[in-house]
Amino acid sequence: MSNPLESTSVTQLDADDFVHTRVSPLGSLENLSQREVNQLLSTEQSEVYQLFRRCALAVLNCGNETDDSRAIFEKYRDFEIHLGRKPWGVKLKIRNAPAKAFVDGQMIRGIKEHLFAVLRDIIYIHDAILGTQRFDLKETNGITNAVYHILRNARLLDYKGRPNLVVCWGGHSISASEYDYTKKVGYELGLRGMSVCTGCGPGAMKGPMKGATIGHAKQRINDGRYIGMTEPGIIAAEPPNPIVNQLVIMPDIEKRLEAFLRVGHGIVVFPGGAGTAEEILYLLGILLDPANADHPYPVVFTGPAVSAEYFHKIDQFIAGTLGEAARKRYKIIIDDPAQAAREMAQGMELVREHRRSHSDAYNFNWLMNIPLEFQKPFDPTHAAMADLTLSRDLPAHELAANLRRAFSGIVAGNVKEVGLLAIEAHGVYELHGDPVVMNLMDELLAGFVAQKRMKLQGDYKPCYRLVKA
Repeated sequence: MSNPLESTSVTQLDADDFVHTRVSPLGSLENLSQREVNQLLSTEQSEVYQLFRRCALAVLNCGNETDDSRAIFEKYRDFEIHLGRKPWGVKLKIRNAPAKAFVDGQMIRGIKEHLFAVLRDIIYIHDAILGTQRFDLKETNGITNAVYHILRNARLLDYKGRPNLVVCWGGHSISASEYDYTKKVGYELGLRGMSVCTGCGPGAMKGPMKGATIGHAKQRINDGRYIGMTEPGIIAAEPPNPIVNQLVIMPDIEKRLEAFLRVGHGIVVFPGGAGTAEEILYLLGILLDPANADHPYPVVFTGPAVSAEYFHKIDQFIAGTLGEAARKRYKIIIDDPAQAAREMAQGMELVREHRRSHSDAYNFNWLMNIPLEFQKPFDPTHAAMADLTLSRDLPAHELAANLRRAFSGIVAGNVKEVGLLAIEAHGVYELHGDPVVMNLMDELLAGFVAQKRMKLQGDYKPCYRLVKA
């Protein structure tokens, strides 16, 4: 007998672009309490409902070749999603959904899982994290505990094996040769029994997962993990790719970045744009903190031969802003997927020994020190961007924190709806800094623009202006 919780019924197909349907969870969502359901049922103008609606639309829009969140929301402005109570659980009624989420009238199973992962996380975050005094989100331990509980609720921490999770960062807008290279690296990681965690979107976030599936299949690994971590501000521009088998929605970019470092055992960085630069600066800022000096964490920058110049520019920027100590925390490997994977495998043995000897968990890195300056959400208003101190007079890890914020604002101005609207209303962001830092930023960002790493489609119009102080 079929399980009534595993049903999807398409009641009407208007046209190629829009579908009406009713859908129930695949068993991945626990029963919701009356209070949790009422959060969405009480008013469809509530903050929780609107957030859920937007994230749900992003998930259903998987595979659409655009990173313009406003265009997505405009095209599907009549999209509706309603939560209803049933004797056996919950059911979603959906109208005007993207047809790409369906095959022969049935919602694709992976997309259905992602849809209910969104519901699970949005409700949990607003009910158990933001809606309680249990977590002090203004201090370091409270934020880290909140990150832990979100990941535990998503069952991301159920894995109890040896360290084997590689976080892969890189751009959603990359060339075909770079994308193929990410698949080769993922394949080599999979052959060595490693799983993959990414930002869950297209490009360098999809390729490693796709390659790892083949590597796992050849090694008869049936429990490979393809973890996607996103946040509401970016999910529309980077909807979860269909390979993701564990999706987690974090409340903001800072908690997303912390989650990457807490659950990962090593990081591979592929070519990317401003978002990848933000991730690199966050990572190096943490690793440069004196409290983490003896903390092993393998980091590899890698790409095909055509990406050599890209990594040369990144390396120059890091050396010129953060210094030689930062360069010692990563290795650059060009056009050698197997060596990149071997470097990760060897580094993870050091991670395992460190965690074991210091009684730290394999599935969540409690001992890594992440200062509050890296945890506090940064709202990229024009005033906040202009007030950033971008000077080499700062300690390297503090400058890294401010540079990370600067690139976070540029990402917002490129693809996030709130940033796009702010740029339209007030003009471009202004960033002020000493001449050396500004010149290095200008050269790096100009390279991203020339290499078409800022946008998937169309000509890029900068959302920033660099001012030498």
